[in-house]
Amino acid sequence: MIARILNFESKTVSKAAFLLAASALASRLLGILRDRLLAGTFGAGEDLDAYFAAFRIPDFLYAFLVIWGLSAVFLPLFSEYMEKSKEEAWRFVNGLLTSYAVLLGAGALAAFVFMEALVSFIAPGFEGSQFATAVSLSRLMLLGPFFFAFSAISAGALQYFQRFVAYAAAPLLYNLGIIAGIVFLAPFLGVFGVALGVVLGAAAHFLVQVPSLFAVGFSFKPGFSLFDEKLRRSFLLSLPRTAGGIAHQVNLMVMVAFASLLPLGSISIFTFAQNISYFPVGIIGIPLATAAFPMLSKAMARMDVAGFTSAVVSALKLASLLAVPAALALFLFRDLIFRLLFEVGEFTSRDVQLASSVFGVFTLGILFQSLIPLLVRAFFALQNTVVPTIAGILAVVLNIALAFLFLNLGWGIFALSWALVLSGVFQCLLLAALLLISLTRSRNP
Repeated sequence: MIARILNFESKTVSKAAFLLAASALASRLLGILRDRLLAGTFGAGEDLDAYFAAFRIPDFLYAFLVIWGLSAVFLPLFSEYMEKSKEEAWRFVNGLLTSYAVLLGAGALAAFVFMEALVSFIAPGFEGSQFATAVSLSRLMLLGPFFFAFSAISAGALQYFQRFVAYAAAPLLYNLGIIAGIVFLAPFLGVFGVALGVVLGAAAHFLVQVPSLFAVGFSFKPGFSLFDEKLRRSFLLSLPRTAGGIAHQVNLMVMVAFASLLPLGSISIFTFAQNISYFPVGIIGIPLATAAFPMLSKAMARMDVAGFTSAVVSALKLASLLAVPAALALFLFRDLIFRLLFEVGEFTSRDVQLASSVFGVFTLGILFQSLIPLLVRAFFALQNTVVPTIAGILAVVLNIALAFLFLNLGWGIFALSWALVLSGVFQCLLLAALLLISLTRSRNP
């Protein structure tokens, strides 16, 4: 019964989008519960700031070596190889699994050795026990990128076969792992129990997809060659997007660095507000983009420009129709939402009010953040990783410049939220304009 559910095939974009949206909704609700438990257990203070800052190094390693480049190139290339030969496509998957295991192993070892210097860079405001805690947490969470890398490759293959159930279940198990860490481990291990929950959740994120991956024809045969043409092609195509991933992670690190210089608890308050703002993005923009991506990739493999354009326009319209009222409702009820969710335990009413105000700024960018995943994946389906990378890097540069300017104007924590919103608007509009130009040229060569 469970195997039948995990291997359910979603044959249309609407069915896949509904499934992914339902999963995203459940995952975001679990994320809110996770944040509420974190806020009530630790408050906006030293340990929680260290915990959120500790994510930056493992996330950078994962983004640098895996997710940004891999997410851009895997599905279009896998689709192309499947059209030629199933054996060829699965050899490509095995080569990626092996090569990324080697790359991450080397990267994690280097990060472990130099972690103190890295944490000093990303959190210059940390001292004493808070600094030591952030270093230890970062080292522990270096295990997570391995599981997420294997999960990303598995997810790409399952998306091709439109087997979205296991893929949709993965983030639920990840959040449940963290929640288990807060509830069952934190009372004995403190914030280190939460970090252990992160690692266990990451393992579950990958393992839930393994049965479905074998069901669609995969068999694990480790081994890769530095001269393998398919691997070399995937790495070369991923280079521009990897550069964009580095820029994105540098952006997050700079935001953490800025927040570490603000009053104690600023990192936690900023993170909670940003997480809630991603709620509608996670259940609208990302599911629609994920569901449409296989169809867009297959359309371009057939050189069906008209079908590709129609699918992009329909998805953008639907995302806009859903995102605008969601953003308006969240803005109007922001104070009530934050009082209900976060006014608990060690999280004070002052912390709640500040987080609510920061969130109010974030709601202004929800529409644009919901459209960006669709626009980016449209370029990925065109096997164009350069344009979204350039747009992303320009947005990062703008964000850092605006944050620095607003901080010097005395805006405090609001400098960070306004900078992110304005740079997101810029990125969305630039991507839309460049995609329109690209499609016009495709229709009129």
